[in-house]
Amino acid sequence: MANPKPNEVVRRSQIKVPRDREGSFEPALVPKRHNIIDGLENIIISFYAKGMSVSDIEEQIRDMYDFEVSTSTISRITNAVASEVVAWQNRPLDELYLIVWMDGIVFKVRENSKVINKTIYLAVGLNREGKKEVLGMWLGKNESSSFWMSVLTDLKARGVEDILITATDNLNGFTQTIRSVFPESQTQICVVHQIRNACKYVVWKDRKAFSADMKHIYTAPTKEAAKAALEDFATKWESKYLYAIQSWRNNWDELTVFFDFPIEIRKIIYTTNLIENLNGKIRKYTKNKMSFPTDDAVLKSVYLALKEATKKWTMPIHNWGLVLNQFMLIFEKRLRL
Repeated sequence: MANPKPNEVVRRSQIKVPRDREGSFEPALVPKRHNIIDGLENIIISFYAKGMSVSDIEEQIRDMYDFEVSTSTISRITNAVASEVVAWQNRPLDELYLIVWMDGIVFKVRENSKVINKTIYLAVGLNREGKKEVLGMWLGKNESSSFWMSVLTDLKARGVEDILITATDNLNGFTQTIRSVFPESQTQICVVHQIRNACKYVVWKDRKAFSADMKHIYTAPTKEAAKAALEDFATKWESKYLYAIQSWRNNWDELTVFFDFPIEIRKIIYTTNLIENLNGKIRKYTKNKMSFPTDDAVLKSVYLALKEATKKWTMPIHNWGLVLNQFMLIFEKRLRL
C-alpha cells in the first residue's frame, strides 16, 4: 500500500483470525484484546532496539506478517521513545548504592555535516537489594574527568547521597573527581584495564610470559603479598619495560583497594567486567549503525539496547546474603537497610 497523500482516507482492512475449537490461536501481530497500534508499536520498538533501520523494519514486517507499514509510521513510533528516554534519565534514584561501576562507550555521530566520535557515559549501581541497575547514560564528545564530574553531580541531584565503592577505568583525575562529589567513596581502578594498559608497552613475543608474571600481583592473597609480587615482577621486567612497571606503581593505591575486602566482594569490584559486558551487548544491538544522524538518535538506540540487555536483571547477585553481611560489617554506620 502506498503512503497516503494529505487528506486521503485510508480504507479499513479486515484481518481474518483463524478459529479453532479451543480458542487457543494467538495472532502474532495483534494479540487478543489488543488493537493494531499496540501490536505494531511493540514489534517496531523491539526491532529498533535490536539495531534494525527504519527501512529494514518495514521490510521485516512485510515479509513476516504480509502487512504494510509506512516508514513515516515507523519513524513516528520510534521517535515517541525520546520522551521515555528523558523521563528515565531524570527519574529519582536510591540514596545509597553499594557499588557503582562507571565506563564509557564510543559511537560515531553526525554533527555539523561531519561524523565525529562521541562517548556514552554509563553508570551501573548495585542497590541495597543486591540487584544491578543502570543509573543513567550521558552523551559527551570524549571521555574525561571533567565530564564525569557532571555525571556524578547529576546522580547526586537525583537523590544519591552515598556510594560505598566506585569501580572505574584509569582515567586521569577520575579518583579526585569522585572524591569531590562523594568524599567517602572508595575507588577501585579496574585491574583488567590496568593489564591492557601495561601490555601495550610489551612486544608480542614477551606478552605471554609478561602477563603470567603480572597475574601474581592481582591474585595475591593480601596487599602485602601483592606488593612483594610487584617487586619480583619489576626485578624481571623493569629494565625492558619501565613504563609498564611505572603504570602499576603510579596507580598502586587505587589498584589495590579490593584487597581491603573479603574475597566475595573482591570478585565484584576488582574489574569493570559487568559494565564491559553490558557495553558488549549494546554493541551487539547497535552494530548495524555505522553512525548516528543526531545525538537523540544515539541516545534512543542505546536506551532501547539497555532495556533489552537488562531484562534479566531481576534477581540479586550470586551469594547476595553473604555479600550483604560483609558489607554491613564493614560499612555498619553508612549502610542502612
